[in-house]
Formats: sequence, structure tokens, C-alpha cells
Amino acid sequence: MAKNTVYSKNAPEPIGPYSQAIKFNNLLFTSGQIPIVPKTGNLVVGGIKEQGRQTLENLKAVIEAGGSDLSKVIKVNLFLANMDDFAAMNEVYAEYFGESKPARSALEASKLPKGALVEIDAIAFV
Repeated sequence: MAKNTVYSKNAPEPIGPYSQAIKFNNLLFTSGQIPIVPKTGNLVVGGIKEQGRQTLENLKAVIEAGGSDLSKVIKVNLFLANMDDFAAMNEVYAEYFGESKPARSALEASKLPKGALVEIDAIAFV
């Protein structure tokens, strides 16, 4: 049983004492990703669709660094600052997951790090 830390330079640096992801045997557990642009360290400009795309790009980068891809994601936790953004976020989400459709929870959170509109974490098969 091997536990390995996963790091991608194509995703934002962690903003706290945690890893971008942990690979344990054939599973990859990501930390929550928010819409930070990796090169600048700032939140992407825009609403839920722009923030959703950047968050999913960050998540994709971490998952790929862990040796997997979005088609192998088996569980997603989606946190929204405002549940009124649910439908718009689903449109962006569908662009990334298409037919793979992992199990998912969607919750409204009163506040997300750095004032983000969305945060996403995932479990993927490697």
C-alpha cells in the first residue's frame, strides 16, 4: 500500500497545509480546487461559467498529474457559493465530463476560499 503526494505546476499552489492530491494504490483523492489562475495566483475574472471552467481546468491538471483523467473520475463534490448558479455550472460541468457522469454531490457553501463562486474536489481511478 503506497501513499504518494501529487503535484501539478499547471494547477494553483495550495493556499494552506495540504497537498493538491494524494494517490493511494489505484485511487486519486484531490483537494478542492477553486478558480485560481495558476500563473498569476489570482481568481479568474468573470461569473460562474468562467470560474467553473478555470476550476475544472485546475482539477483536470491535478488529476492528470496523478496519472488519471476526467473519464476515470468516480466521485465529485461540487460546492457553490450560490445555489442559483447550479444550472449554469451544470452546463460547464457537462462540457468536461460529457458521458462519463461520475457520482456527484452539489452543496451551497456560505463562503469559499478567496471569495470563489465554486470549489470542486474529486476521487478518480488510476
